Amino acid sequence: MQEEIVEEGGHTVEKVAIRDGLYGYWVTVPESAQDYAVLFFHGGGFTMGSTEDHLGLCIRLARAARSRVFSVDYRLAPEHVFPAPVEDAIAAYRYLQSKGYLPHRILPVGISAGGNLVLASLLALHGQNLTLPPAAVCMSPATDLQFPGESVTRNQERDWITPARLHAIRTVYLAGHDPADPPASPVHGALKALPRLYIQVGTHELLLSDVGTFVEKARWAGVPVQVELWEGMFHCWQVFAGQLPEGQEAIDHAGAFIRNVQGR
Repeated sequence: MQEEIVEEGGHTVEKVAIRDGLYGYWVTVPESAQDYAVLFFHGGGFTMGSTEDHLGLCIRLARAARSRVFSVDYRLAPEHVFPAPVEDAIAAYRYLQSKGYLPHRILPVGISAGGNLVLASLLALHGQNLTLPPAAVCMSPATDLQFPGESVTRNQERDWITPARLHAIRTVYLAGHDPADPPASPVHGALKALPRLYIQVGTHELLLSDVGTFVEKARWAGVPVQVELWEGMFHCWQVFAGQLPEGQEAIDHAGAFIRNVQGR
């Protein structure tokens, strides 16, 4: 342990080193079961974001899932470009296993870029012949960094992110790497390897069409995919749960899914 902070509201945040230069944060609430871990990856387009600015979401998720949340501050571009964040996601999963968490007691959750990392790391873990967790949760995931979906144009006046922002993410994070490579765009991977998935996406998101394409391909590959389509919601509305009732409702739904998978 390197640091422990006790916050108001009864939760604790504990910072630990996964390895040199890579840190995770245990977010625990009184309801948290100690023998389960939600492995969380924040959003921010691979160039920004942290546990600190997703802490509210982590606390709400810990309460809804009644589990500890382990949030990873993976490396960011432009200093650390693809595939560094994917490598960090795999390192975090292996770290939890080294601390005694068996795969069936780990459940990855990611939002936006973090959703991309959940899917990319699961595909990579399968490629390394490692046991996968039983399920995963993706909120507004970036499934294809080519961003080919028609909703990128159709919803550009409805979402708070812009097509220009998506282009910048692809340019800075991939740094010339092929965006069709499955570790960058999981929609192009061997999806039959994936476990049960629960996905949330809003009807006003730029990424709506891309998520739809991913879901269709995953289902054709035999992956059990549960999708919630949220009317009128924009990218990562769950982060705004303190001001937006639909944000808390979505987190509650994700928590119920996690508890169902864990048999609690």
